[in-house]
Amino acid sequence: MKNKEKGKTALSARNPYQPERLETREAYINLNSTHWSSSEPEKKRKEKKMRASIKRPPTPDADEEQDRQPNLQEVINMKLIESGEKERLKELLRERLIECGWRDEMKSLCRAFTRKKGRNNVTLDDLVHVITPKGRASVPDSVKAELLQRIRSFLASAVP
Repeated sequence: MKNKEKGKTALSARNPYQPERLETREAYINLNSTHWSSSEPEKKRKEKKMRASIKRPPTPDADEEQDRQPNLQEVINMKLIESGEKERLKELLRERLIECGWRDEMKSLCRAFTRKKGRNNVTLDDLVHVITPKGRASVPDSVKAELLQRIRSFLASAVP
């Protein structure tokens, strides 16, 4: 049992889940043609025009990304992570900051700021924005020097 509708044949009697088949080759070509879109060169021209209208740097191609060599900072960071030294340095920093009282000082600054503004009126972003500059400035020089020395010794042993 076949139903004919606008150049298509539906085989609903045998299998209701089977997709409709097209009667003619022309109907198939018309269905799959890109009559609603423009030609290939025109597409590329429109795509470039769209990209140029956005105020951001172009996205690098995959080939360019593979050809790019990592800079020195990226190489050092990869070596620190691969060796596990980065985690050891973080742990050392945590210990030293707790020992010197830096952490308690930051807690008290946060509490004072929250009391001043009101507990319900403070967001985490507010705290970070206010406390970060004070926190960075108040890290003791001895802690900075110790970390720097550990990083230098790691680099000396890691670089042949």
